[in-house]
Amino acid sequence: MRFSLACAGVFFLVSALLLVGVYLMVRQSLEPRPGVMTPKSFTVPVGWNYFEQGTDFYRIGVERGRQVREVYQRDTLVTYRVGAPLMLLAATAVGFGLGWRVAGWSLRPLRTVTETARRVAQSHDLAERIDYQGRSDELKELTGIFDTMLGRLARSFDGQRRFVANASHELRTPLTINRTLVDVAVRRPDATDDVKRLGESLLLVNARHERLIDGLLALTEGQQAVLDRRPFDLSDVAEHVLDQAVEEAAEREVTLHRLLDPAPTAGEAVLVERLVQNLVENAIRHNHPKGEVWVTTRSRAGLVEVVVANTGLQVPPYEIETIFEPFRRLHGDRLRSDRGSGLGLSIVRVITEAHGGTVTARPREEGGLSIVVELPMHDPAV
Repeated sequence: MRFSLACAGVFFLVSALLLVGVYLMVRQSLEPRPGVMTPKSFTVPVGWNYFEQGTDFYRIGVERGRQVREVYQRDTLVTYRVGAPLMLLAATAVGFGLGWRVAGWSLRPLRTVTETARRVAQSHDLAERIDYQGRSDELKELTGIFDTMLGRLARSFDGQRRFVANASHELRTPLTINRTLVDVAVRRPDATDDVKRLGESLLLVNARHERLIDGLLALTEGQQAVLDRRPFDLSDVAEHVLDQAVEEAAEREVTLHRLLDPAPTAGEAVLVERLVQNLVENAIRHNHPKGEVWVTTRSRAGLVEVVVANTGLQVPPYEIETIFEPFRRLHGDRLRSDRGSGLGLSIVRVITEAHGGTVTARPREEGGLSIVVELPMHDPAV
């Protein structure tokens, strides 16, 4: 549209200048020439054939010729002034149409490049390339640079994921050994009270490190694209997670409320279960005794939702976005190992984005949070 308007503007200016120039030339050409209207004599084919200067018939003929010239000059210029704007509008319309066609022809390769780039961005599949096969020009150079950048990003992300996965697996073995050794030491009959207290503290620290490693693995898996999408009901996943969380909620004196309407979606059910589990665990652990948690699933407007709300401390609105960052906790709580590793909501976000959904959080006026996860609805007919 911008290119077409630019072409129309250029056509308008050029046509306007051209028509003004033609108008001046026509008006100048219709001006009387010296000697043309005042000849020494002239001949009339009928009647008196010859008239010289100074006679009455000569003056009548010259005056009549002047009147005819003025009428033709006036009519010609009026016709030109009326027709020139119409020609100007027609030229502008032609310029707009030509600009539209030329822009469409010129931008067709760029549109293809844009669609490929959008598909890569939405699918999280960095293995795809634009691979533009057009002539060697600026567009081919740009697409080549873009493909090179995609290759470097793919290698970087793959290397990062492999490092996290390998490091997590390597760290899990010594932590398992440590837990076993400490557990054996604590359960020995001759273990003193100090040894038992120390062992319990070490087991808590060890459990926190294990949760951290599990979180890193889940974060790595969630950042990958979900290619094998299988249908399942989000309400079934939420019900399963709530059944597992009943015991922990009872220990912390938190009441669970559930309103689980059918919510069909598609994706990796195991990852979505981890997503709901993290939301429910956060709602229970970041709560207070006699607190409450509400879990709701529903469908609306082509989307399915899981909403987890809880009572608890007041959450400042400016901290809402930071809670989705890795290792960030509310209220600066970095020491309480029983409240997780600070990866829970980060895992929720990456799993949601991998499934093409969105996650939003807002503070409740009574305290606590309300977190909404929206996922695309699965249509069995598609």
